[in-house]
Amino acid sequence: MKKKTMNIGVIGGGSWGTALAYLLAENGFDLDLWVFEEEVRDQIATDRENKVFLPGAKLPDRITPTCDLKQAVSGKDLLLVVVPSHHMRVIAGLMAPHMGKETIVVTASKGIENKTHLTMTGVLDECLPQIPAERIAVLSGPSFAKEVAAGVPTVVAVAAKDLEVARKVQETFASPVFRVYVNSDPIGVEVGGAMKNVIAIAAGMCDGMNAGLNPRAALITRGLTEMTRLGVKMGAEPLTFSGLAGVGDLILTCTGSLSRNHTVGMKIAQGKTLDEILDEMRMVAEGVKTTRSVYNLSHKLGVELPICNEVYHILFDGRDPAESINRLMTRDLKHEMEL
Repeated sequence: MKKKTMNIGVIGGGSWGTALAYLLAENGFDLDLWVFEEEVRDQIATDRENKVFLPGAKLPDRITPTCDLKQAVSGKDLLLVVVPSHHMRVIAGLMAPHMGKETIVVTASKGIENKTHLTMTGVLDECLPQIPAERIAVLSGPSFAKEVAAGVPTVVAVAAKDLEVARKVQETFASPVFRVYVNSDPIGVEVGGAMKNVIAIAAGMCDGMNAGLNPRAALITRGLTEMTRLGVKMGAEPLTFSGLAGVGDLILTCTGSLSRNHTVGMKIAQGKTLDEILDEMRMVAEGVKTTRSVYNLSHKLGVELPICNEVYHILFDGRDPAESINRLMTRDLKHEMEL
């Protein structure tokens, strides 16, 4: 692969950040990968492998790991930010002094901030005042990190308010095994990417209870309805939820064995407490924190989200998942429409 000249930094060395760094390196870019953990930096530098978060993937020499955020951010044409959503504000604030106004910033983090109810592009817009909102993009879609790093054909979406910015990101990431579609609805793409994790926790509960395939299919379908309701209320385009970042990512995360959020739901249904589950996990299950955000935001905006509400009460109030199924099945049908 011929070397390409765009200066790129990837901020976040978890499984998804590492997989996307791998993809960019395979596309011919030299890049800096900022990681928080010194052990991860040393593993990548010495063994060319992130044994903590993406074991088994041999990382190209084009990736330079660093714990120096200034090094990873300074002088970059494009910055890909892939940190847990609850760390986005702090990390973005630390990045800001080292960035120029011409940088394109892409977030691949999925979540809604607890206190502000902002999506990640909203957080970046607040924390990076020198970057025009039109130059902030989001990448999302049905994509497990392990499969991307293994070269499994994957299709995602990139959204930005300025379609030319989205197309520049598309051109950077696209490869024969990674197809990228563009749109101008970052809010819709982000709401889909965040809320599918909440629905995946519910799907995991269904599977953990051996409830059957019928309820899981119904859950995914009605989960898509809830996702669309909230997204449209926030200004998203309804059709976005019929695409890759909506129903596509929802299906993958609710049915795929690599889904951390689905795993959380399964373990809850099998009797473990949320604290026990999280103590066992080194990687972040974004749906847990997003559940709280979605619950509070839905009440603030007056949007009815029955499934998300039940997930909230199960996770944080100790409600029995079997009781939640009964509550959902016996809700008043008087005003219910299919969509």
